Amino acid sequence: MVKIVNVAERAANLLRRKYFKAGETIITKVLLVDDDIELSIMLGEYLGQEGFQVQTAHDGESGLRAALSGHYSIMVLDMMLPRLHGIEVLRRVRAQNHLPILMLTARGDDIDCIMGLELGADDFIAKPCSPRKLLARINAVLRRVKPVPVGALSASLQVGPLQLWPGKRHAEWLGVRLDMTATEFNLLEVLARQAGK
Repeated sequence: MVKIVNVAERAANLLRRKYFKAGETIITKVLLVDDDIELSIMLGEYLGQEGFQVQTAHDGESGLRAALSGHYSIMVLDMMLPRLHGIEVLRRVRAQNHLPILMLTARGDDIDCIMGLELGADDFIAKPCSPRKLLARINAVLRRVKPVPVGALSASLQVGPLQLWPGKRHAEWLGVRLDMTATEFNLLEVLARQAGK
């Protein structure tokens, strides 16, 4: 087990060096939105031991507020939440930014999975799941998106009428918000950064 953790730490450090200059700090914050308090505590402790900073919310409204704050690298979102259903939280988050979202559901129905993915979730996992499996899914989603250095959430990139906020995963063309998948946003960001070269 120790060897596996050391290999994972080395891989994470290589990834950090690839994307960041010396002195920059990576924010690896997980927003865990689940009304099961015991499960949230267990998953939060496990992810904390794996080097993540975890904040929990136990209803859809507080989860939505936290997700829209721009302070998180990924959100783990339960489908069945009080005050605001997980699908509605997903829909509202996607209307404003491209925060990576991993959906959780106790039902495990294909319909829930398909609906979540079609609405913009980056991945899906059925409960109950092992903390190790959740960690693997979180890492898989994070590998697909570029890590965000501290202070980069408010920085923007402008190329002609296109304006990108990579930290918030938000893009506008002539002031109109562009709705894109995470992959489309990543591609657009790479192209924008290479413009004129």
